[in-house]
Amino acid sequence: MIGVVGSGSWGTALAQVLADNHNDVIIWGRQASEIDDINLKHQNSKYFGDTLINENLKATLNFEDLKECSTILLAVPTGAVESVSLKLNEILVKPTIIINVAKGFHPTTHELLSEVIKRSVDPDKFAGVVSLIGPSHAEEVILRKLTTINAVSDSETLAVLIQNMFSNDYFRVYTNTDIIGSQIGVAIKNIISLASGIAAGLDLGDNARAALITRGLAEMTRYGVYFGGQKETFLGLCGVGDLIVTCTSPHSRNFQAGFEIGKANSAVNYLENLEKTVEGIFATKVVHDVASEEGILMPITEQVYKVVYEGKEPRKAIDDLMKRDLKPENL
Repeated sequence: MIGVVGSGSWGTALAQVLADNHNDVIIWGRQASEIDDINLKHQNSKYFGDTLINENLKATLNFEDLKECSTILLAVPTGAVESVSLKLNEILVKPTIIINVAKGFHPTTHELLSEVIKRSVDPDKFAGVVSLIGPSHAEEVILRKLTTINAVSDSETLAVLIQNMFSNDYFRVYTNTDIIGSQIGVAIKNIISLASGIAAGLDLGDNARAALITRGLAEMTRYGVYFGGQKETFLGLCGVGDLIVTCTSPHSRNFQAGFEIGKANSAVNYLENLEKTVEGIFATKVVHDVASEEGILMPITEQVYKVVYEGKEPRKAIDDLMKRDLKPENL
């Protein structure tokens, strides 16, 4: 049995991939309405309207139902990864593979999420961790549209196991052992997606957004290599691949947030009324603070931070980016 923690859009979409591959899957969630929707109507209408999902999917409100699972997929916000991992540690009865699909850093320790999971689950209950990450939107995966992502682990054997578990004719998984670069890439792309949305909201045009994405890739690579990531990772699915889809798609929550901020030329009202988790907002603070401490040049991240956390007008932020000292592209 494979357990999925989180009955939201991504948890449901990935659970369907597993069910399509003839695995027994159970989804745990907090909302009775979502659980009933999955069990009784074979839908998750809160996220996917009247789209029918695999009828073999089962859902539960009882966290204890996950204790016998051989594999657990965590489909929860970044800030909940630690608490959920600790909760799993209380109920698991055997070594379990844990798959993480969140993209970000621990909000206070700044750890990679794979590190958070490893320290939160006892060795006798832990069979390894894999990050299943890359360019993907749940709204397309649930419709079985073609998608390619990475299974990332420091154990190639484990990465291959998860690759085979998920891969089918519409969902292709590659393996990757660069756990540092991959996780940094998919986290920082959320920051650049905010910037791309801001540029779109300000109606700056395609040229400006292309520049932001390209220079955002340079920032992502610079930060990731500094902490030990492999440069080639950032030219792959967990780098430029995830960057493209998040910076250009209306499905992207980070892009949508940036668009509203840019349209208003201010983040103040948006943040005061924020109800959904926008991972890029939290990643911006972590990356800004770490980059400042380590002396890593991150000009786009710095301006997004000033817009979100210091109330700077987005138009002024763009103007300051354009007026930076001129230099060769590779610096």
